[in-house]
Amino acid sequence: MKHLLTTASLAVLASSLTGFDASAHAQSDGAQAQTDRDTIIVTGTRAANRTAFDTLAPVDVLTGEAIGQTVSPELIDSLAQLVPSFNVQRLPLGDGQIFVRPARLRSLSPDQTLVLINGKRRHRSAFLGNRGAQAVDMAQIPSSAISRIEVLRDGASAQYGSDAIAGVINIILDSQPGFSSFGQYSQYYEGDGELYQLGAQAGFDLDGRGFLVLSAEYSDASATSRSRQRPDAIEFQAANPQLNVPDPVQRWGKPDREAFRLALNSAFAFNTAVEGYVFGTLGWGSGVNDFNWRNPASTSAYNTTPLDPNYNLAAIFPAGFTPRFGQDDTDRALTAGIRGELNPAFSWDLSASYGRNEIDYFINETINASLGSASPTEFRAGILRQRDFNLNADFVYLLDTGLAEPVNIAFGLERRDERFEIEAGDLASYQVGPLAAVGLPSGSNGFPGYSDLQAGTFDQESYAGYLDVEAALTEQLTVGGAIRYEDYSDFGSTTDYKLSGRFAFTGNLAVRGTWSTGFRAPTPGQLESERTSQGLNSVTLNLVTNGRFNPTGPVADIINARPGGQVILPLTPETSENRSVGVVFRNDLGFTATLDLYQIDVEDRFSTRGGFQLTDAERAQLVALGIPGGESVSNASFFQNVFDTRTRGVDFVLNWAGQALAGDLNLTLAYNWNETTVTREAIAGVFNDVSRRLFEEGLPQHNAVFTADYTRGRWGVVARARHYGQWTDIDDSADVLFQDFSPITLVDVAASFQLTDNVRIRAGAENVFDTYPDESRNQANRGLIYSRNAPYDTDGGKWYFRVSAAF
Repeated sequence: MKHLLTTASLAVLASSLTGFDASAHAQSDGAQAQTDRDTIIVTGTRAANRTAFDTLAPVDVLTGEAIGQTVSPELIDSLAQLVPSFNVQRLPLGDGQIFVRPARLRSLSPDQTLVLINGKRRHRSAFLGNRGAQAVDMAQIPSSAISRIEVLRDGASAQYGSDAIAGVINIILDSQPGFSSFGQYSQYYEGDGELYQLGAQAGFDLDGRGFLVLSAEYSDASATSRSRQRPDAIEFQAANPQLNVPDPVQRWGKPDREAFRLALNSAFAFNTAVEGYVFGTLGWGSGVNDFNWRNPASTSAYNTTPLDPNYNLAAIFPAGFTPRFGQDDTDRALTAGIRGELNPAFSWDLSASYGRNEIDYFINETINASLGSASPTEFRAGILRQRDFNLNADFVYLLDTGLAEPVNIAFGLERRDERFEIEAGDLASYQVGPLAAVGLPSGSNGFPGYSDLQAGTFDQESYAGYLDVEAALTEQLTVGGAIRYEDYSDFGSTTDYKLSGRFAFTGNLAVRGTWSTGFRAPTPGQLESERTSQGLNSVTLNLVTNGRFNPTGPVADIINARPGGQVILPLTPETSENRSVGVVFRNDLGFTATLDLYQIDVEDRFSTRGGFQLTDAERAQLVALGIPGGESVSNASFFQNVFDTRTRGVDFVLNWAGQALAGDLNLTLAYNWNETTVTREAIAGVFNDVSRRLFEEGLPQHNAVFTADYTRGRWGVVARARHYGQWTDIDDSADVLFQDFSPITLVDVAASFQLTDNVRIRAGAENVFDTYPDESRNQANRGLIYSRNAPYDTDGGKWYFRVSAAF
């Protein structure tokens, strides 16, 4: 690799974003802050030697060491603790969302942030969230394989294509030689949620011409429970003292989860002008969690009928039943390419990327009551698959025009192919049995399986070309411009633009600003997939079956046939306009500060449009169409372009690093204020208080993280305070109810000691003061104590111990 690090080849590394980090590896606690402004960055710019301080748009740099200081095995939890504008909700009892949790940058949709690995687009998860987002599952990436993460907090669709409305997260894999390993154990103060983590990494220098790094991680997490006994379970136990009703009848908390992750990163210089590279990840996981408890006194599945005198659910589940829902997931990704230079001024990069995510759902300890005594109690509910294949050709030409530095001209082509697949579950998981005629519900209770009519393969193809120019007009003024044209097989074409600039008053003080347009194209899964699910009315505690259907399918035709004309429309891409202005400052005393103001206008914003209460006649039509559970579906919903929104915010980061108390001290304060307003109702008749407040108040507007990182000799101490502002929870399972949750501050503390030159130990606690949020009033009837939509962990304090070794 050392043979290729000329100015031109560095430029193409920035152009394709596949370069590796040569400076941030395996450092001791406190050796480097996660906001190091002197780090060469490769995200948001295709120019060589651009640092986080002199970039034209704000970029956070998170080192692998900073990520390793968090306890969770999932990368999104680490990001949420380090970047205040990044929010992750917990969502216990949220079907597949408990395993693939939505993560939002600047409160925008999870799939409005583009995720890259070594600069190459990462494939999506096969899971579609309740609000329609189909985002990347970052939990599939082993944290120990990461050298650093660059978070571009700026619209970048003109540079990278669809999804980059909120920004870009670029994960740079480790490339350094050496061997390392770690073991970690953690547990909540309540005595549950045990988590075992193991990891190892081996890095090899390939005779000075490249590197090969292999990483592996294993995690095994047991469930948590922050629940109270449901009132109706107490009543049922009192009325049936001979039965042993579990207390609580269902858990609200984290799931049981086991996962194994692998990563590969390698590059090899064939000669002084051409280098090959390959990197990828491979993962397996399995998890299971409780669903809502079924009360024998009120659940229709307990009804008996002379049509099947052998069917008696009370004999199988006498104390009621709590379906156990889970998934087995497999994820794989591989990117390979060659890059090099034709001459010192012209560099190139050709690559191919393949990614595949598969989720195999199962549900146990339940019943398909419509099959009566012939029903099993365990079901495979179906498989979702997402496959992405990308081809990229990137080029950089350094044009010497006599300016302060050569003009960086980057251009390239991209072809993308996305494919979404649904495989039907077991026949019994969706079958409408003979007892449906007398009111017994069909499908595996809790999660009816995907039917053969819902199954299928849906794909989409796109072609793109871009031009990205960056020029230092003077030693003080740098400007940039990008244009990207993209043509989709389903939507036609789009052209997006970006202008940016930076003016340096001195070497330590500058202002910067950007303006750009953006877009996010609906995925094949969002266009074609359908889902039947069951929930619980939090007032009556009766089961409610909901259906989410194709906006161009036969159920949409049923709704559109109602008096008043067409109301369900085909999906169209979301579009955006981003503006930002900021100031950056540093001095010789170790202070660095950035302040950025932004506004993001999104048109035709994508979400789930529901509230269509079905009549008996319409349910009969669903049954005739063969829709699983169609006879009991009470509400229909559709993915739609629902609103226009405006998001305004401020990002402020202050950092000081220097000598203090006879050691090295690094202090960082990061603050984000973010406000979203619904500005227009995209579809007549849709606008209502529920949807508006979900967009505007569903996440905190104020978030802050303060970190103190201190090392002295062999000792290190890290303390972090995470502040989350007020936010509003919405329960629309019955009457619409709102609850405001007070601000909360969680404190994390850890101490480490270097036992030998190779071995380090660390002990600490997250939420060290065992702080809990306000209790959830509106869903207490379900046994829930804390809101399931909280943007922070609601399980209380957690302590941990970690041993690591590096050679």
